[in-house]
Amino acid sequence: MRLAKYLAHAGVASRRAAERLVADGRVTVEGAVVSDPARDVDESSGVAVDGEPVRPQQRIVYAVNKPAGVVSTSRDTHGRRTVTDLVPTGVRLYPVGRLDADTTGLILLTNDGDLANLLTHPRYEVPKTYRARVRPKPVPDDALRRLRDGVELEDGPTAPARVRQVRPGLLEITLTEGRNRQVRRMCEAVGHPVDELSRIGFGPLRLGDLPEGGRRRLTAAEVERLRAASRPDAS
Repeated sequence: MRLAKYLAHAGVASRRAAERLVADGRVTVEGAVVSDPARDVDESSGVAVDGEPVRPQQRIVYAVNKPAGVVSTSRDTHGRRTVTDLVPTGVRLYPVGRLDADTTGLILLTNDGDLANLLTHPRYEVPKTYRARVRPKPVPDDALRRLRDGVELEDGPTAPARVRQVRPGLLEITLTEGRNRQVRRMCEAVGHPVDELSRIGFGPLRLGDLPEGGRRRLTAAEVERLRAASRPDAS
């Protein structure tokens, strides 16, 4: 297995972050610093990061219903509560992508860096579904059409999105992009700023009745469906 992938599978970091660890000279194989993230290694190769041996561990994925005010990082320099605080497993987990502090809903935590990379890499276009409460209501057809066709933002036009008005002023929006505060900026651009925003779906996974602040470990079948959703040929 390639070194960067091995580190990701071991839960050290995502594959891209693992490549940076190698580039920074922090990874050794059999006691020697390596610079090639594609080097073939296995459990017998004596891989270490910062002198600490890397041992394969069981890969796990949790679904979390993030409350407002909780930040989507592993640690916070300002002392705010983080999503990893919601899953006290004793295993080092990190979030798959991010939600704004004031956005609630479904976020995934894992020690599987390879899966995290697949789910967040732009080329795989894994869909994410949000419920947005906007004002004023209802949202007229022309504004809904603009959201579906793509909205011009300061960082370029958005890709087409699936949008429906569940009831007046409550939109369900499915995106395959992951720009910063994208749903909020799109709605603002069509004259309907967001008052409340929650993510209810990530690929084939749905938030369901998971309570706010709650978490549950995904089954092997759910993880495989997530992995399948990140494949380039997934429908």
